[in-house]
Amino acid sequence: MNRMLTSALVVGAGVAAVNYMQKNNMMDKRQMKRLQKRITKAIL
Repeated sequence: MNRMLTSALVVGAGVAAVNYMQKNNMMDKRQMKRLQKRITKAIL
């Protein structure tokens, strides 16, 4: 239960960070894809 809650928080923070970076155009598309892969790997 606690682990699920923690991973949900991490996912939420990751999504928020990705959205923030997309808005500010801090990263190019290739880096975004790499980051998304890393996030999904961390979850699964």
